[in-house]
Amino acid sequence: MNRGRLVLVLTLLVVAGLLAWLALSRWDDANKIATTASALGAVASVGIAVWAALRTTRPGGTTIRVSGTGKATATGSGSANTGIRGKPDGAAEAKNTGEANSSGGDANTGIRLD
Repeated sequence: MNRGRLVLVLTLLVVAGLLAWLALSRWDDANKIATTASALGAVASVGIAVWAALRTTRPGGTTIRVSGTGKATATGSGSANTGIRGKPDGAAEAKNTGEANSSGGDANTGIRLD
């Protein structure tokens, strides 16, 4: 079970336990009902906020920045790259990349996602 699901299950158990405890106690006036509703809402919202925060984090998602690279030349069936080349895993930014020349191969001066 991952962390997000564990937080949801624990939140559900806490809310259900609090609801059962408040339902078994004597409810004397309307203020107790309002307090109960507020307590349940607060516990549920904290649990959902933690769950949402855990879902939005991406392990390994990094920002790659490349700027001011030099010239790259490839001959034959080679490859020339002065920017970023790889698999998409987060954000990538390339500025002022150098000149890439290739005779018979391929050249890249920006971002190429494989």
